[in-house]
Amino acid sequence: MHALVIHAPRDLRVEETPTPEIGPHQLLVRIRAGGICGSDLHYFQHGGFGTVRISEPMILGHEVSGVVQEAGPGNDDMLPGTRIAISPSRPCGLCQYCQQGLQNHCLDMRYYGSAMRKPHVQGAFRQQIVIDRSQAHSVSDQLSDGEAAMAEPLSVALHAARRAGPLLGKRVLVTGCGPIGALIVAAARRAGAAEIVVTDVSALPLASALKMGADEVFNVAENPDALARFATSKGTFDVLFEASGNERALRGALDVVRPRGVLVQVGLGGDMNLPVNVLVAKEFDLRGAFRFHEEFAVAVELLNKGLIDVKPLISAIFPYQDSVKAFEFAADRSRAMKVLVNFE
Repeated sequence: MHALVIHAPRDLRVEETPTPEIGPHQLLVRIRAGGICGSDLHYFQHGGFGTVRISEPMILGHEVSGVVQEAGPGNDDMLPGTRIAISPSRPCGLCQYCQQGLQNHCLDMRYYGSAMRKPHVQGAFRQQIVIDRSQAHSVSDQLSDGEAAMAEPLSVALHAARRAGPLLGKRVLVTGCGPIGALIVAAARRAGAAEIVVTDVSALPLASALKMGADEVFNVAENPDALARFATSKGTFDVLFEASGNERALRGALDVVRPRGVLVQVGLGGDMNLPVNVLVAKEFDLRGAFRFHEEFAVAVELLNKGLIDVKPLISAIFPYQDSVKAFEFAADRSRAMKVLVNFE
């Protein structure tokens, strides 16, 4: 089979890769669609991010959907022909964090397309893959392969929304509106947020945010003081989702979040310097949001029932043979939100 293998920055190749043997409680899956994530782009453009670097060839990709081709022994409920979304998260189930229900903090996590471990965990941008039955979630006939592949980024957004606590009736600010920020808008809207305001520095993400349910959007590159009116009475917003990973975005939002507001940091952009005196004086709750676990099943259910529509975020679909073009297009924020790769 063919797979998309990254060797070095901008050295992405379509290569022949063997398919592993299928075992008990496993499934052989024909991959149909994959979404290019921000981490995939970092591997493609820079060879990694932060201290995480490619040191050996690695198959990219962790946002995928496909169809079951063969079911190994012990799989009576997932028959060949079943269309599925695949969770890329494979926690060990044995460590202290898995036992506490914190599988996203697993001490032996194997996450598709990650160079955090050595040898690297190979990804899912390939024509065939063998997965554990627990990773497979059936998708409805009404859902396209591309939409099903977006269950993974939606899971990240749902986990962020859960970290914020109850959102019913809350006023929410989202800073940074790439695919994750836009999906956070959708998640917050489903959770009952009364008002959702979004900031970004590009027109396309802001237009996408409106399609996903935002009430008001601001281009802070064109109008740096756009949020000034929300700073009255020590701040307006109850919850901030910082999805850009930009220090200026987080610091700039502190004036417009009310005392005892919740700050959820979702974006990863390296170390930040924060005014601790402001965090203390306004008694903020600063919370991180990292990956997901049980939210994947929820994401698939929401997509299957049409309760969240991700179609407005799909900017383009490329055949896997044109993967370099797909990655270059995905890197252009003026044209792309979510770019998909077709593996059929």
